[in-house]
Amino acid sequence: MPAELVAVDALLDDPRFFEPFRKHFDPVWGRPSIPIETYLRLMFLKYRYRLGYETLCAEVTDSLSWLRFARIPIGGSAPHPSTLMKITSRCGPELVEELNAALVAKAVEAGVVEMEWLRADTTVVPADIKYPTDSGLLVRGITKAAGLVSRIQAEGVAPRTTFDDTTAMARQAAHRIGSKLRRRNDEAKAEVLAITGELADLAETLVTQGKRVLANARRVGDRPVRRLRRTLADLEHVLDALSQIIAQTRLRLAGETPPGKTRRVSLVDGDARPIRKGSLANPTQFGYTAQVTDNRQGIVVDYEVEAGMPPDAPRLAPAIQRAIAAVGVVPAAVTADRGYGQASVDEELDALGIGLVAVLRKGKTSQKRQAIEQADDFVELVKWRTGAEGRIAALKRQHGWDRARIRGLVGARIWCGWGVLCHNATKVAALTI
Repeated sequence: MPAELVAVDALLDDPRFFEPFRKHFDPVWGRPSIPIETYLRLMFLKYRYRLGYETLCAEVTDSLSWLRFARIPIGGSAPHPSTLMKITSRCGPELVEELNAALVAKAVEAGVVEMEWLRADTTVVPADIKYPTDSGLLVRGITKAAGLVSRIQAEGVAPRTTFDDTTAMARQAAHRIGSKLRRRNDEAKAEVLAITGELADLAETLVTQGKRVLANARRVGDRPVRRLRRTLADLEHVLDALSQIIAQTRLRLAGETPPGKTRRVSLVDGDARPIRKGSLANPTQFGYTAQVTDNRQGIVVDYEVEAGMPPDAPRLAPAIQRAIAAVGVVPAAVTADRGYGQASVDEELDALGIGLVAVLRKGKTSQKRQAIEQADDFVELVKWRTGAEGRIAALKRQHGWDRARIRGLVGARIWCGWGVLCHNATKVAALTI
C-alpha cells in the first residue's frame, strides 16, 4: 500500500474509533452489519479521493491495495453502496464528532498537536440544490405533488377525490417565463411577475386539493395506508413546502423581500438558507455557514456547521473552549478576521486564559487600540490568519466542503464532519510517518 494508507491504517486501528458505534447496533437483535473497521476505511477513501458510493465500491473491489486497506479478503468485494449510505445516515453527526474527538486525542497522545497559535474563520457550505427562483420552485412543487397524488390514486386510495393535474399548465408557464426573459426589459419583467402569479394560483389550488386527497387517503383501512405510508409522508412534506413557497412568492409579488432567515430555497432541503458572505464570484450562496478552527500544523481542532448566517463574534470563544477541552492545552494566542472584532470577544478569550487575542476591530479605532494592533506580535498573527482561507479552500477542494451532498442541516453536519476526519487523518498520518 502507499505510505499514506499504511500510516492511516495504523492510525485507525485503535479501539477508541469503534466505541462510538456500539450504541447504534444491538449486540443480539438485528441483521449483522459489515465490520466497522471496513466501514471506517471505506469512508476515508470516499472523502480522500472524492468518490461517490457506487464508484467507491467498484474501485475498492478492483484494487488489491484498497481491498487490503479496507480489511476485505482478497477475492472479496466491497459492501453494497446502500449499506454505507444507511450506516452513515443512521449514526448521525454526533458519531462523526466523537470520531473527530478520538482522532484529535490520539494525535495529542502522539505529541503531534501544537496549540501555541489558533485561528478561526467561517465559510459557506453550499447545499445540494439548484439555484432557486420562485417560479422554478413552484413548477417543481406542482410536478412533484401531482406525481405523488397520481401514485396514491393508482393504488386505489381516495380514487374519487377531485384532483386536477396542472403539471402541463405549470410547465407551459415556465416556458413562457423563459421566452419573456430573453427580451430583458421592464415590460418583460412585468409579464414574468404576472405569470409567476398564475403559477402561485395553480399551486394554491393544487395544495388545497392535495390536502383533501391526503385526508381521504388516511381515512381508509390500515392495509393500503401501511403500503403507501412513505408516499403519504412525502406528499405531506411537499404540500407544506409548497405552501411556504406560495406565501413567499405572494410577498415578493407585493413588492416585499421575504426574510432570509425563513426563506425556503428548496423543496427537499428545508434547512438551506440564502447567505451573503461578500464573495465577488458568488455574492449569494444557498446552504449553511461553517466555522473552522485550526493550528499551525493545519490540524482542525474544532468545527461547526449552522443554518443560515449567524454572527461570527459569539462563535469564537465557544470554539476555543471546545478546542481546549479536546486537547487539554490553553493556546497562547488566538486570531480571527475582522468579522469577530468586538470587545466582548477579547474579554471572553481573556477569561479563558488566552495571552494574545489578535482580532482587528471594525470601524475607526482609538489611538490606544491602534498601538495594540500595530505591535509586531499582533501583526505577525494577523498575517498568519490569512492562511485560514487556504485551509478552507483545501477542505472545499479535497474533502467535499464545496457542496454538502447529504441534505438538511443534519446531513450537512455529517458530510462536513467526515471531510474534517479525512483531512485530520491525512495530516496526522503525515506527521507520524
